[in-house]
Amino acid sequence: MSAVLVRELRERTGLGLLECKRALGEANGDIDLAIEALRKSSGMKAAKKAGRTAADGVVSLKLSKDKAFGVMVEVNSETDFVARDENFLNFVNDVVEKAFYKKTDDVSLLASGEIEVARQTLVQKIGENISVRRAVLHEAPMGVLGGYVHGNNRIAAIVVLEGGTESLARDIAMHIAALSPQVVSPDQMPKTEVAKEREIYESQAKESGKPAAIIEKMVDGKIRKFLSENSLTEQGFVKDTDTTVGNLISTAGAEILGFTRFEVGEGIEVERADFAAEVAAQLTN
Repeated sequence: MSAVLVRELRERTGLGLLECKRALGEANGDIDLAIEALRKSSGMKAAKKAGRTAADGVVSLKLSKDKAFGVMVEVNSETDFVARDENFLNFVNDVVEKAFYKKTDDVSLLASGEIEVARQTLVQKIGENISVRRAVLHEAPMGVLGGYVHGNNRIAAIVVLEGGTESLARDIAMHIAALSPQVVSPDQMPKTEVAKEREIYESQAKESGKPAAIIEKMVDGKIRKFLSENSLTEQGFVKDTDTTVGNLISTAGAEILGFTRFEVGEGIEVERADFAAEVAAQLTN
C-alpha cells in the first residue's frame, strides 16, 4: 500500500498507521471508501484517539459569590488550535460547572456521566483526544478566596487567605500565576527538594577549587536564594517589587493558608515520533 495514501488517510482521520493501512486494503486503495468505512466505527475511533497524548488545552476556574469556595480544572486537547475552539471551550465550561455545583475535585466523578458522553461526541467532531486531567477544590469558610486566569487560559491560580480582602486575594493569585512559587514559606519546602538543590550547588562549587569553608558559604547562599525565589512570602510582589508578598500580607493583617497553580501541560511528556521512519517500518512488515 502506498505510503502517501496511508499518510493522507492518517492525517484526515487521526487514526493509527496499521488501522489506516488495513482500511485502505479493504477499500482497494480508495481513500474515500476507507474513510466512509472508518466513520462507521466511531466508537473505535474515539478509543484510538484516547491513546494519543493530550498536552495542550486550557485551565479554568469558578469561585462562589461569597468567595467561600472555588474550583479550578485543567482540560487537555492535543493542539492549541482545538484549545481555542468554541465547542471545546463550552465543554470546559461544563466541566467547571459540574465541579462547582458538585463541589468536588474528583476527576473520576467529573469525567463521568453526561460529561463523558459529551467528551466522546466532541472527540468525534473535532478529531482530537480530549481529557479532563485534574481539578482542585479550595474552601475558605473563615477567610477569602482569590482566583486569577491569565488571558491565554493556560495559567490559573487560586489562593486562600485568612483575613484580607477579595481584591488582595486576587492580586496574590495573579502574582502566583506570574511567578510560580512552589510553597507559601521557606519552611514548607520539602527537605528532599532542598537536599537535591544543595547537592547540585556543591558539585558546581567544588569546580571552583576554593577551600571547603568558602564552598560551604557559597552553597548556603545559593540555598537561601533558592528558597527566597520559590517561596511565595519571600518573592517580590509582582505589582511592586520593592515589597515582598509576605510584607504585603502582614500589613493587611492577613495570612496565606494555601494556594494552587495550574499551567497547561506541565508534567506531561509528549512523545515526538519520526513519522517517515514510522511509516517505513510499518510498511516493510
